[in-house]
Amino acid sequence: MTALTDSAAPARATWRDYLSLTKPKVISLLLWTTLTAMVMAARGWPGLWLLIVVGLAGYMSAGSAGVFNMIIDRDIDLKMARTAQRPVTNGMISAQNAAIFGTTLQVLSFVMLWVWGSPLAAWMSLAGFLTYVVVYTLWLKRTTWHNIVLGGAAGCFPPLVGWAAVTGDLNLFAWFLFAIIFFWTPVHFWALALMIKDEYREVGIPMLPVVHGDKLTVAQIGLYAIYTVVLSVMPVFFREVGAIYFISAAMLGGLLLQRSWVLYKHVMAGNAVERRVAVPLYLYSMLYLALLFVAGALDRVVFAHLL
Repeated sequence: MTALTDSAAPARATWRDYLSLTKPKVISLLLWTTLTAMVMAARGWPGLWLLIVVGLAGYMSAGSAGVFNMIIDRDIDLKMARTAQRPVTNGMISAQNAAIFGTTLQVLSFVMLWVWGSPLAAWMSLAGFLTYVVVYTLWLKRTTWHNIVLGGAAGCFPPLVGWAAVTGDLNLFAWFLFAIIFFWTPVHFWALALMIKDEYREVGIPMLPVVHGDKLTVAQIGLYAIYTVVLSVMPVFFREVGAIYFISAAMLGGLLLQRSWVLYKHVMAGNAVERRVAVPLYLYSMLYLALLFVAGALDRVVFAHLL
């Protein structure tokens, strides 16, 4: 009797289940833009303590957004194979416990940034959280194909957090970093959306490929790729960065345009979207952003030492 009862008892959530609520894979790139922006702002090493505090607080804030996203979207996550086993969706963690966890993360993040970073950094982090949870998840995601364009602004706040934590303010170059990520996001996300559009269609999420088809999607990807590359080189003309960054941005941007063009030609020729042409753009887009921010940090450090 006891053995039977024990075997029927639901499994308890572990720390790994709570960690998965924060979407660690998604956060890694966001955190990278935060930390490299700190180096850019400091024109050098911003200090180990500040890097640790801002990195941890940034993870907690973005993780909190991921938690509330899973709570809100658990109804559609249940219908999608790749999300059906998320801890809130499968009942491993209750929505109430997840909400307590997410709220705790957000409060601690705000306090840490306010105390050891700057008040502006704390507010920028909170703005990113609210944009993702309220603007994207609660409002735009289920109502318009513009969801990822406007709601994607949530992912643009991390470099502002890092910059403000170091300097206490935001200059033009910091806003260029924001804009680059804003126009990069549709390129990155729509490349993924093309591959899983059937899943979005089944649950009624109006992603661009679902609403307007593959051809318009690849055309929009190409347009946003051009915007991204143009914006990426503009800081050079404002003397915020120099040759190291310019050469890197030009080379990285050229490859982003090339991979977008390959996908565009494939779809416009009447072919169905294939992983072999969509995955390279999706994966490279992540590498593009990571390396572009490294180039910016390296250039600002080298340029500072030459002055």
